[in-house]
Amino acid sequence: MKTMATQLTLLLGNRQQRSNMKLLLKFIMILAAFFVIYSILFHVLMLYEGRRYSWITGFYWTLTTMSTLGFGDITFNSDAGKLFSVVVLLSGIVFLLVMLPFTFIQFFYAPWLDEQNKARAPRAVPEHVSGHVILTHFDDVAVNLIEKLVRYGTNYVIVTPELQHALDLHDIGYHVVVGELDDPRTYSRLGIDRAAMVVVLNDDISSTNIIYTIREVNARVVIVSNADAKDSVDILQLAGSTHVFRFTEMLGKSLSRRVLGVSMKANVIGRFDRLLIAEAPVMRTWLQGKTLGETGLRQATGVNVVGIWERNQFLIPTAMTRLEESTVLVLAGTETQLERFDKSIGYDESDPATHGPVMVLGGGRVGQSVAQALEDRQIDFRVVEKRSTITSRDSRFIHGNASDLDVLIQAGINETPAIIMTTHEDNLNIYLTIYCRRLRPDVQIISRASLDRNVNTLHRAGANLVMSFSSLVTATIMNLLHPQQMLMLSEGLNVFRIMVPQKLGGKSLIRLQIREQTGCSVVAVKKQNDFVINPEPDIVINQGDELVLIGSAESEKRFTQKYSAVV
Repeated sequence: MKTMATQLTLLLGNRQQRSNMKLLLKFIMILAAFFVIYSILFHVLMLYEGRRYSWITGFYWTLTTMSTLGFGDITFNSDAGKLFSVVVLLSGIVFLLVMLPFTFIQFFYAPWLDEQNKARAPRAVPEHVSGHVILTHFDDVAVNLIEKLVRYGTNYVIVTPELQHALDLHDIGYHVVVGELDDPRTYSRLGIDRAAMVVVLNDDISSTNIIYTIREVNARVVIVSNADAKDSVDILQLAGSTHVFRFTEMLGKSLSRRVLGVSMKANVIGRFDRLLIAEAPVMRTWLQGKTLGETGLRQATGVNVVGIWERNQFLIPTAMTRLEESTVLVLAGTETQLERFDKSIGYDESDPATHGPVMVLGGGRVGQSVAQALEDRQIDFRVVEKRSTITSRDSRFIHGNASDLDVLIQAGINETPAIIMTTHEDNLNIYLTIYCRRLRPDVQIISRASLDRNVNTLHRAGANLVMSFSSLVTATIMNLLHPQQMLMLSEGLNVFRIMVPQKLGGKSLIRLQIREQTGCSVVAVKKQNDFVINPEPDIVINQGDELVLIGSAESEKRFTQKYSAVV
């Protein structure tokens, strides 16, 4: 914090502020002139009434009258004197009580306070900071990403051109720097040469300018950006972005892949060398209602059920865990093992619950992406959208309100196997989920969540699967930041690799009981040139081997704390 003298020096060093100070001094001089003139007239009128007072008394009377204190110890007897008193009083109200405070605040206090705020808002990243992530846009997605960066010990900084926005973020604990996004000097102050990545999630036009500006300063830093429009992908790449994603399109494709009744294959959500991580819903399969031990999946297919999603809660299953309608299996295995799993599931095409078009509620960017993905897979669909400019493009787009029963019936709610909520308003998605679940208790409901905090609410409302836009963006960026070291999957599920800690060397997996004690499952062991996927419980691990584990963020933290491992 700068001293008062330093701040005043900076204040007076500004050309505009020097001009303001001159105006303030002129106003004070005018007040002083009034004060002197009124004091002289006070003596003249008092001599007219036959009374004599000292000059100090004259100044005293003028000050008490102009400031409206009016002690009343000195008063005029003549009408001229009383009229003069009224003039002094009114001028005091105008100049001392109205104009002086306003002028002082406008030309001195407000600029001084502004300089003080500027001094409080950081303008550069400390020189000792390196490997940090620079964010050029702050929203709910950025909040989610920052939480993950902090959890994994990665420094970050938010850059914003608005001083008040920077101060607000600074006051609630975020690392922020004030600077113009299109000024190369801003990125020099951000330590762009030492940064690990720049995340540019602004609108397409602003992002293009930002990326081009960054490339003026640094040609090698990794830049990750989002393209709202399809045509913007090439432009952002030409501007210099290292990775350009269309996150809304990615979310739409992910939502469409979760639809049951059209493909019962396990959905691969991550790859770690030859190890594949996949999700497979239990709903409408022969697995439903059985315990994990009764399924015999590992013996029959070779895949390992390393976890289950139960209404957005990641759980470590045991042989006695019962697989319910809402259960989603998290599988680990090779491509061949997952193919065997797909064949073992089978699919009953005579099931009437799987007939009819898939319903998509919301025809925005995500909804259109879902429709395109379904069309690519030759799956019939109906999209309900209230904007006629969108519904006029395709006969499968139905114009109307998704809360209107007649519109839902027209879209095929009585026959559809699945309903996908794609609007960007979580409140509306929750409302429609409750409504559709009441109308069709047996239908599969898949929903988008814009905010992570609403994921559990959507599950409670009746959604079978919920995908978070923030989690999708965060997982993508984190995987780029730590390639082949960590793989962040959907909604907080992580795959990570570590060297075997000294405490674990020379022991078998069954003896260590890592799964029971930490919640992490060992899905692969790398021994020199041998990469063992889904190792048997009696395998012995040695110091120097590498473990690949899967678990929630909390499980990973427990493992790290217990074994003093460095992730």
